[in-house]
Amino acid sequence: MFSGIVEEFATVTKLVREQGNLHLTLTCSFTGELKIDQSVAHNGVCLTVVEINGNEYTVTAMHETLERSNIGLLNVGDKVNVERSMLMNGRLDGHIVQGHVDVTAECVSVSDADGSWYYTFRYPKNAEMAAKGYLTVDKGSVTVNGVSLTVCNPTDDSFTVAIIPYTYEHTNFHTIKAGTKVNIEFDIIGKYIARIAKYEKLS
Repeated sequence: MFSGIVEEFATVTKLVREQGNLHLTLTCSFTGELKIDQSVAHNGVCLTVVEINGNEYTVTAMHETLERSNIGLLNVGDKVNVERSMLMNGRLDGHIVQGHVDVTAECVSVSDADGSWYYTFRYPKNAEMAAKGYLTVDKGSVTVNGVSLTVCNPTDDSFTVAIIPYTYEHTNFHTIKAGTKVNIEFDIIGKYIARIAKYEKLS
């Protein structure tokens, strides 16, 4: 479980494909604090640490993860937003994030907001998925590349988020431009509400 408050970005140092899996080796400031089997969110994708070697660690993404996320698009040198699993002994600064990416979205525009930025993302329109809670609502929460953000101006297949300078500089948002693919996790609370509403309608 995560909060969507990114700790920093890690740098990809090595990529190895093995059948349907992709082994990613990265480096970041807290590598020395990691343990084998520990969960770390990478651009919002929960992956397990399988190897630690000096200041580098390795995680493995399977075929389904590569299909649902932008992990398979990474190259050596790319910056990846990372967050270790949430401690349950303090304030929840973001929102409840599972690390289970629902879909990728495409950045369609980046506009200046007088010192901050507005990013608009579009994802595939799917009525069946929307009925299951895979959607955004105004002032609701959404996770973009692992970053907990507040939605504004949602439509059936798009939404906008505002990015302040701190988030821009300390996550990989500074690398996102029109055409960039990002990972999206919709709010788990909305999914449960949609599920409950479906069963109430059937009863």
